[in-house]
Amino acid sequence: MRTKWNWIAFLSLLACTMLNMGCGDSGSAQLRVVHASPDAPNVDVLVNGNKVLTNVACEGASTYLKVSVGQRRIEVRPTGTSTDVIDVTPTLAKNTYYTVLAVNKVANIMPLLLQDDNTPPASGQVKVRFIHAAPSAPNVDIYVGAPGSGATGTPAVADLAYMSASGYLSVPAGSYEAYVTPTGTTTVAIDSGALTLGAGQIRTAVALDAPGGGAPFTAIVLKDLN
Repeated sequence: MRTKWNWIAFLSLLACTMLNMGCGDSGSAQLRVVHASPDAPNVDVLVNGNKVLTNVACEGASTYLKVSVGQRRIEVRPTGTSTDVIDVTPTLAKNTYYTVLAVNKVANIMPLLLQDDNTPPASGQVKVRFIHAAPSAPNVDIYVGAPGSGATGTPAVADLAYMSASGYLSVPAGSYEAYVTPTGTTTVAIDSGALTLGAGQIRTAVALDAPGGGAPFTAIVLKDLN
């Protein structure tokens, strides 16, 4: 079954002071949070004990939060409770961008921390990355072409496993359509519809289960740069 990608509104950030640093601190990292657990309730996110995001629904994502470098405690808990379902302390590096996803179904929820490459693309180019965060889906191939081209030719990304991210694809700015299929097939599970990408943009597409789990699969597109 084909499903159009959902474009979501990014959540508002709380004040930088809640993250225990100055907004102009050049020794900081950038951290983005994505709720990708299909049957988990809405959640709150804390960084070093400070609540930075509240009532985040499945398929919700933040923009980048500026956080101090070093070990940062990240907690995820059902909204309105004090019970952590994720409690990790990664080490974050200076001037580095990260995306942390709450993945898997709620019984086995866990964090997936990825380092992002927000180096601007070459002149006239766009960078696109794909993350497989749909626990009910098999490994997938991803075809990228002109709108209406279908899942034909050689996939741009082959055999992408669950909880894995592709490398960044660099393509000329323009209009594209992406098709996600189970590996080795041309059966389209996710169809992006026509996407217009402008020069200098970086985007991350995240494949997800439907809310509650399973098909129809969907995806969100995150704005990394421009």
